[in-house]
Amino acid sequence: MKKTNPAAQKATLAKITLAGGLLAAPLVALGLAQPQAALAQVSDNVVRIAVMNDQSSAYSDTSGRGSAVAAELAIQDAGGKVNGLPVELLVVDHQNKADIGATQAKKLIDVDRVDALFDMANSSVSLAVQEITRQAGKVVVHVGSAHVDLYGKACSPTGALWLYDSHALAKGLAHAIYGAQSKNWFMIVADYAFGHAMQQDMTKTLEALGGKVSGAVRHPLGQADFSSFLLQSAGSNTNVLALLNAGADTTNALKQAGEFGVTGKGMVVATPIFTIVNAKAIGPQLAQGTQFLAGYYWDADDASRAFAKRFAEKMKRPPTHTQAGVYSAVNHYLKAIAAAKTDDGPQVMRKMKELPVNDFMTKNASLREDGRLMRDMLLLQVKKPADVKGEWDLAEVRGVAKAGDTIRPLAEGGCALVKS
Repeated sequence: MKKTNPAAQKATLAKITLAGGLLAAPLVALGLAQPQAALAQVSDNVVRIAVMNDQSSAYSDTSGRGSAVAAELAIQDAGGKVNGLPVELLVVDHQNKADIGATQAKKLIDVDRVDALFDMANSSVSLAVQEITRQAGKVVVHVGSAHVDLYGKACSPTGALWLYDSHALAKGLAHAIYGAQSKNWFMIVADYAFGHAMQQDMTKTLEALGGKVSGAVRHPLGQADFSSFLLQSAGSNTNVLALLNAGADTTNALKQAGEFGVTGKGMVVATPIFTIVNAKAIGPQLAQGTQFLAGYYWDADDASRAFAKRFAEKMKRPPTHTQAGVYSAVNHYLKAIAAAKTDDGPQVMRKMKELPVNDFMTKNASLREDGRLMRDMLLLQVKKPADVKGEWDLAEVRGVAKAGDTIRPLAEGGCALVKS
């Protein structure tokens, strides 16, 4: 699979491996489309989608190329086409910059004639792209982004939030961890839209429970040295250290917390956005006991293990829940096009909301009118080193956070699409 040159900001067509080992780039070249196509209302007689995310820096391991691979698997499972018309995939690196993401989204829509965009994995980019796709009437499904405004004040008739959000993560994790010995929290916060939303929602949830925020500090994306922040947390009478960041920032902060002895004195670590990639990078010795919420864990059941095996054939490791979520979103989108018999954005999104979402990580979930997928989340905990039985046997399922208990109620979001 070719990757976009960030400097040139050009989307490139991904090569999709089809059953039987054939490579298609593009699929039209293999003669899968006919002049008199079955879907007369599909533009260009091609269903063209794009995965847009960080392919080269802080979030590239938890999203990145793996999200593109997950999209390829979803396209494969559709047979490489929808009702006789080929599906093409483009992959773009937005470099975690909202202005670049907005420019790329315009090019994908206006020049490359893309019908739908997936992932983003950065809330600032997601908010910018949401406006571009709203104006163009194109579908956008945010998978690795968490800002609540995406299904609230900034909701769109063609937008969906697929995996998690700051309100659900804050409420689910705070309720799971909060207790008599876990009342005082210190927050290390990523200084951009996602981190700000997480801090606000976590603080509100804790105060409602009777807890207290002992202190909070913010850091730029890509922070390398967390020592001064960690020393502040150690001196603040803290029971819980909440790392309200993601990707490499979470890995670095948690590594250093262990190295400085901050987490070895009975302090609980709460990481709203955490994956097995983070756990592997840190190692169970330092990460043990870390609790987090995830929409998918590779060893949760037989269906999860089966998908992880297919993914690992391409990526040499199991998927993160963001990468699995991209498969889920693309899979549902292609089903909706087949049912709607068009790639028109508003019509496809309406069909996505009508159809129940069912796949290896999602059971009979519904997409609400504000674009929020009502998905349960797993409560996971990193295992002790003695309990680890294999390279990626890093966590255990401790419970389930139900969508109805954690996701913000429909009437409270301020989405203009919600009927009063």
